[in-house]
Amino acid sequence: MVGSTLDLHTTARELCAVTVPRFADSAAVLVVDHLFSDGEPRTEGRSAGTVLIRRVAAVYGEPRPRWDAALPEDELITLPADAVVPGGRGETVLVPVVDPAIAPGVAQDLGVPALGPLLAGCSLVVAPLTARGTVLGRIGFLRGPGRRPFDSRDVVTATELAASGAVHLDNARLHRQESQAAATLQRSMMPTRPPRIPGVRIAHHYMPGDRQAQVGGDWFDAIQLPGGRVALIVGDVMGHGLQAAAVMGQFRTAVITMAALDLPPAQLLRHLDNLAHRLSSEHLATCVYAVYDPIHRTLSIANAGHIPPVLAGSDGRGELLDIPGGAPIGVGGVPFETVELSAPDGSWLVLCTDGLVEVRGQGIDAGLAALCANVIEPQQSPEDVCAQILAQVHSEDRGDDVALLVARFEGVDPQDVVRWTLLVNDGEVSRARELTRRQLAAWGLERLSDTAELLVSELVTNAIKAASYEVELRLMRVGKLLVEVSDDNHNLPQLQRADADDVGGRGLALVSHLSRRWGTSRKAVGKVVWFELPLPS
Repeated sequence: MVGSTLDLHTTARELCAVTVPRFADSAAVLVVDHLFSDGEPRTEGRSAGTVLIRRVAAVYGEPRPRWDAALPEDELITLPADAVVPGGRGETVLVPVVDPAIAPGVAQDLGVPALGPLLAGCSLVVAPLTARGTVLGRIGFLRGPGRRPFDSRDVVTATELAASGAVHLDNARLHRQESQAAATLQRSMMPTRPPRIPGVRIAHHYMPGDRQAQVGGDWFDAIQLPGGRVALIVGDVMGHGLQAAAVMGQFRTAVITMAALDLPPAQLLRHLDNLAHRLSSEHLATCVYAVYDPIHRTLSIANAGHIPPVLAGSDGRGELLDIPGGAPIGVGGVPFETVELSAPDGSWLVLCTDGLVEVRGQGIDAGLAALCANVIEPQQSPEDVCAQILAQVHSEDRGDDVALLVARFEGVDPQDVVRWTLLVNDGEVSRARELTRRQLAAWGLERLSDTAELLVSELVTNAIKAASYEVELRLMRVGKLLVEVSDDNHNLPQLQRADADDVGGRGLALVSHLSRRWGTSRKAVGKVVWFELPLPS
């Protein structure tokens, strides 16, 4: 059978195997290398007007003839561009019996000079592999001197075999191209490395269920929120392949956008569910959205039909969180609930998709039990825990996508966080500068004082102009100096260009120029503007 898979080498071997030994003593498939490779055609080491072809399969009868050593698989051959198929006209070539005198020349034309001494007395047919108007390569058949030579009827048979086989090879080529496009799409939409967020250490892993397509609908994210908090998300779009990956990209982008609004978990899932209905009635996904607060040591979490997370204590012993299950995103009409839990320092949160824990023939309960069964060694890093979970819980015979996110909660020392409430009064600007100066001196960060005071002054001035009731100033020493200024006005400030004669408009420009990073986010009520300064070495 030819075409049982969409793998190039397997398909080529199947094409050869159906002809050996009944039709030929040996058969070999060679393809134009750049049509089946990942990048552009390679030009190094060869002259212009030539092309690389690769022998992707060679099958021999028993006993194995002497020429097998001259036809190794995966060998690259350089040929003139018009000589991929001998004769250059795209027709099947027949050499009924190779005369010893011309054997070296025939071998040279084939691009395999080492085959010359072995061709004498053999019979040879070479047929083009052409599909959908593209010359993919060629297939060659050999019969030894002891067999009837090929004739015109065999040429017809070889041509038909090549035409049929070329379609299967081209299917493998097109599938590879689609898989590469899908994998590129997936890589562009998935986080490449865990973010560094104060108070929590994160590791994640993604494994597609379709090893050929390398693409699926699972996703994960860790998003920094105001107040030092972090949103942790794992989701699973129902389905596989490019369509599931495209829907996943839409959902992931929507979650990132709505997370910036600082919505409670249940409210965010409700908005995501509404969005799914606007996109398509067929878009369904499960999702868990959790927000960890390293200052208050709490975890707020909501579930949309996803498998429950595992929360493990500092001793590594895990248990499934008993939270309302909700319904998948896209079902509609089902309420989502936010549950708030304690998250002590040293505890772990494990979020995953069902591809990790679903055991064939046993359902999902056995896998969830294994996930809770002391797979976390507290002294390990999140990366090591991630690898250990995959090694102990996941098995290679499972066909679903796997997304795994592991977070270790470490909290932020209360002595490294300070906040003040400011009145909506212009006189509070100087007070904010004084409070900042004193706190930085208490932390031994006097070297940051001038810059921090200037930027705090600009942000507090803007906040007082916009606020109706109060302004909050927060400083955090978390491997960097993080400064947040919040007010109750939801309109986000805009970075603007100030002309030379403008009195104002330079505040955010100063923040952008003097800080390492800065940004704005909406909160449940109002907004926050923040900036970071690196700590002195």
